[in-house]
Amino acid sequence: MSLQKGRARARPEGPFEGSRTPLPKSISGEEFSRFLDFIEALGNEADQVLSLRSGYDETRLITTLLRNHLKGKMTTTSFLANASGLGYGTAIRAINSIEERGLLIRRPRTQTGKSFSLHPTEKLIGEWQEYARRVRGAIGSTLGLEGAGRGGMSDYFFGSSYGDSGTIPPPTPLQSKLNLQNNLRVLVHADPTFLAMNVLKRQFEALFGTGIDSRALSIDRLRQEILSNATRKSSRYDIIACDLPWFGELAEKKILMPIDGLLSDDKVDLADFHEVALASARHRGEQYGLPVQTTPELLCVRRDLCDTAGIGVPFTISDTLETARKLHSRAQGRSGIAWNAARGTPLGHTFMFVMGAMGRPFLNLEKTDTGYDAEWSEGENLRPALQSDEAVATAEYLRELLDFSPVSILSMSWYERARAYADGEVAMAYCATLLAPLFELNKASPAYGVTDFLPHPYGPGGKPLAPVGGYALAIPSNIAPDRVAAVWDAMRLLTSPESIKLYIENGSLVSPRFSVSMDPDVRRISPLISIVDGMARSGILQFWPRPPVPEITDLITIIGTELHDMLQGSKSVEVALTNAQNRADALMRGRGHY
Repeated sequence: MSLQKGRARARPEGPFEGSRTPLPKSISGEEFSRFLDFIEALGNEADQVLSLRSGYDETRLITTLLRNHLKGKMTTTSFLANASGLGYGTAIRAINSIEERGLLIRRPRTQTGKSFSLHPTEKLIGEWQEYARRVRGAIGSTLGLEGAGRGGMSDYFFGSSYGDSGTIPPPTPLQSKLNLQNNLRVLVHADPTFLAMNVLKRQFEALFGTGIDSRALSIDRLRQEILSNATRKSSRYDIIACDLPWFGELAEKKILMPIDGLLSDDKVDLADFHEVALASARHRGEQYGLPVQTTPELLCVRRDLCDTAGIGVPFTISDTLETARKLHSRAQGRSGIAWNAARGTPLGHTFMFVMGAMGRPFLNLEKTDTGYDAEWSEGENLRPALQSDEAVATAEYLRELLDFSPVSILSMSWYERARAYADGEVAMAYCATLLAPLFELNKASPAYGVTDFLPHPYGPGGKPLAPVGGYALAIPSNIAPDRVAAVWDAMRLLTSPESIKLYIENGSLVSPRFSVSMDPDVRRISPLISIVDGMARSGILQFWPRPPVPEITDLITIIGTELHDMLQGSKSVEVALTNAQNRADALMRGRGHY
C-alpha cells in the first residue's frame, strides 16, 4: 500500500515499478572508446618519460582496429600498418600473427578478392572489454576512485567482480561480407529506433561489408509502400519493417516470406524475445518476422504533480478520472490528460486498448488461461463486440475524459500527445514508449526524471494491461531468391542483442529482448526498458487488445470514425456503437469469417 497525503491508493504489486537506483558499473561503447584513447595516451607518455626499452608492441595496432570498428570506419592493411608506429615489415608480421590467433577477420572488399578490409573478431572484442573492466577496477581500488562498494570501481577484486555485469558487447562484423550484387535495401518507419539505425548506418555498413540504402516513411505511407511493392515482380526492398498488427493481413496476402525454415537452420535465440512481440509477428503458427522493438502504450504520469496535490498515481479508470480532474488547471495552462482522440486510426486504437483494459477485446475472441487467443481465432470468435457492456463503458469513459483534456484533443494523435506531455502541457498521457525519449532523455522537459510508467488503468472487470505495439523486420516474398541468404544474415544481426543495445545508446528506448533489458548500461539510461521487460515477464504485456487479424486496419478506422462523431457530439454513445458494430460486422461477414 502506497500512502499519500489526503488519499491512499493501493499500488498493485508488479514489475512496472521503475527504479532509478544506481547499478553496477560496466563498460559501455562510449566508455570503451575512451578506454582505447587512454591506453594509447598512456603508452605515448610512457615512451617519452620512462627509460624503457622499445620492442615489438601490438597495442596500437589493436586499439586502432577496435576504434575504427566502434566508429564504423574501414580499416585496411596499409592503414593499420602505418598507424602502428612499427616498421612496415614488422607491422605486417604483427597483423598476420593477430589474424592467426583468431583475433582479426580479413574480409574481401571486391569480387577479385585482391583488396581486403580488417575487422576485430568477437574474441578480440571480448578480451578488450574484459581488460577495460579490470583496468578500471584496478585504478579505482588502487587510487580510491569512485568509492567503495555499491557498484563503484572497488567492486573489482583480484580479477573478478562481485556481480555478473551481463554487459552486451558491440556487434561483431560478419565473417564474410554480405553476398549481394548491390547495396542492402531497407524500408523502415520514421521513429527513434529506426532513426538510431540510420545514425549507425556507417557502422552497420562496416559490419556487413556493403552499403545500405534505407528509406523511412510515416506509418500510413509505410503500409501503402509495402502493399505497392508487393505488386512488383521483384521487390525493391530486401528488409521491411512491419507494424505488428499488420502481420495477419500481410501473411494472408502472401506478401511476406515465412522464416521458419531459416530459423530451423540457424541459431536464433527465440526465447530471448518478448513472447507477445514474437507472437504478433506470427500468423497461424508460422513466423514471418523478428521483432526489432517492443513499444507498448502505457499511462505516463507526472509523479511530482501527484505528490504536490497529495494524491497517488492512478491505476483504475475511476482513479484516472479523479486524478485528471485534480491536476487539470486552465489557469496554470495545464490539462489533466492527453490521449489519441484524432479521427480514424488514432481514436480507433484508443478505443481498442481501453476496452481491453475494461476486461474484454473488441472482437469475440476465445478466452485462454493468459488472456484471449489472438492468433488462431476464426468464425464467431471474429465477430465484433461493440455493443457489449465493456464497449459502452469505454465510450462513456472517453467522453468523460474530454473535460480534462487539451482543447485540441480531437485532433491529437501519437506525437502530439507525447509532445504535450514532454512540454508540461498535460499532467498525464497515454503514450507509446517509442516516443518516451521526448521527455525521458530530455533534461529540459518538466517530465524528465519524474514520470511513472503504468499499465493501462483498468475497469471493474479488467486488470493491469499494457497493449503491445512495435515493429518486426520481415523479408518480402517477392525478393530475388539469390539474395535471401545474405538478407537473412543482415536481418539476424539487425535484431541481435548487440544491435538493439546500440539503438538504445543512440536515442531509442525500446527493446524486444530480455537480455538487452538486463544489460547494466541499458538500465542506467532509463528504467523504462526494465519496466516493459517486467510487464512482458508477468503477462501484463498483451497483443489481444489489437489482434493482428487481416481486417484490423479497416476495423480500427471504422471504430475511430464513429466514435469521433460521438466525441464531437453529433452522435450518442448508443448510435455510434451501433453504427460501428453494423459496419464492422458487415466487413467481417463479407470476408466470409462467419
